[in-house]
Amino acid sequence: MEPASATLLTFGVILLFGSWLLMLKESFEEDFTWGLTTLFVPPLAYFYGFFAWERAKEAIVMSLFGWVLIFLA
Repeated sequence: MEPASATLLTFGVILLFGSWLLMLKESFEEDFTWGLTTLFVPPLAYFYGFFAWERAKEAIVMSLFGWVLIFLA
C-alpha cells in the first residue's frame, strides 16, 4: 500500500470513528433507547442522524467526509 493511500485510509477511519462517537453522544442526549441502539447497532446510528438532522448534521457530514477519504484511498 502506498503511503498516501494508507494516510487517506487512516484518516477516513478516524473520521468515521469520531462521527460515530458524536452520534452516540447526540443520541444519548435525545433518548436513551436511541443511545443504546447507536451503541449496539452502529449502522442504525446514521439512520437516527437523518431523522434528527438538526442535532446530528455535524456527525453525518463528518462520516461522509470519512467515506470519501476511504474511497479515495
